[in-house]
Amino acid sequence: MTRIAIDAMGGDHAPHEIVAGAVWGAQEYGVAIELVGKQDRIEQELDKIAQDGIYSDCGTGGKPKRIKIDLNKLDIKITHASEVIEMGEAPGQAIRKKKKSSIVLAVDAVAKGSSDAVVAAGSTGAAMASSLFGLGRLTGIDRPAIAVTLPTMKKPIVLIDGGANSNCTPEMLFQFAVMGVTFSKNVLGIENPRVGVLNIGEEAGKGNELAQATYKLLDEHHEKINFVGNIEGKEIFLSVCDVVVCDGFVGNVALKITEGTSSMLFRMIKSEFKSDLVGKIIGLLAKPFMKRIGKKINYEEFGGALLLGVKGITVISHGRSKAYAIKNAVRVAKEAVETGVNEKISRFNEEQ
Repeated sequence: MTRIAIDAMGGDHAPHEIVAGAVWGAQEYGVAIELVGKQDRIEQELDKIAQDGIYSDCGTGGKPKRIKIDLNKLDIKITHASEVIEMGEAPGQAIRKKKKSSIVLAVDAVAKGSSDAVVAAGSTGAAMASSLFGLGRLTGIDRPAIAVTLPTMKKPIVLIDGGANSNCTPEMLFQFAVMGVTFSKNVLGIENPRVGVLNIGEEAGKGNELAQATYKLLDEHHEKINFVGNIEGKEIFLSVCDVVVCDGFVGNVALKITEGTSSMLFRMIKSEFKSDLVGKIIGLLAKPFMKRIGKKINYEEFGGALLLGVKGITVISHGRSKAYAIKNAVRVAKEAVETGVNEKISRFNEEQ
């Protein structure tokens, strides 16, 4: 049985929502879990769940419903961690100073083989640094990258890097493309994924030196990478490609703008539905449609993003993740383990 290590102390709503999402995921997806964090607090949360179950809006934003959890049927292991790395701490220094922190021990569980993957909703930098130093890099990969799954009108796409590397070389972006293609094909089921470089224009000569050199490098390897050229920000959600390649600075800015814009539009629409009697009537009729749209674009549905390029599975969840998002992150981790995405990335590099 696949076992997932969970950093129970990471995230804005830890440990309550993290523990709840972990056991929910264990029950729904048939995996074992290793909860890593302060043992007394984890046990308190498990006692509450045993008595009351879990209450979640399931990503709808509506009234929470109760999910019954039978802990007696679940394989749950607790690993005590006396320290926690906070969001404001420098990742490199923190993992060296706090060797008994929850994220370091969660990654260590994967390194030692007691778990098959790790899910973390705390500091992205700490999760990446712990994974890089604790698990090591795959052969042929200079730096790991975050592969973020995004919804479109037709099928999900992958944006890589989502924020792990601000300063990149063309060779690194080429490696991101390789990892993104492997993920898209083996986890999302996209045949022959199309790769585009996020740029300020479609022409080969557009953009900075990094974008231009990356375009040239991918074009030279078009027989192995289905490269479709540059894409602009407005085309990310139009399904013109399946893998969007960029450095982590650009990728993270694009993600945060997307998240903020979608949130603003939903608030504006809801406000208009409440503005007058006609709006209220239309809003009532549109409510089921709005719920379906909200579910498709809600980050909680995707659970988390895979850190590709390390010798193990690390899923990085949003810092605001609640139980529903963590439950889905467990699913992402399980799928990554079962599809062997890391092995396939290594195989691709060996064939170069």
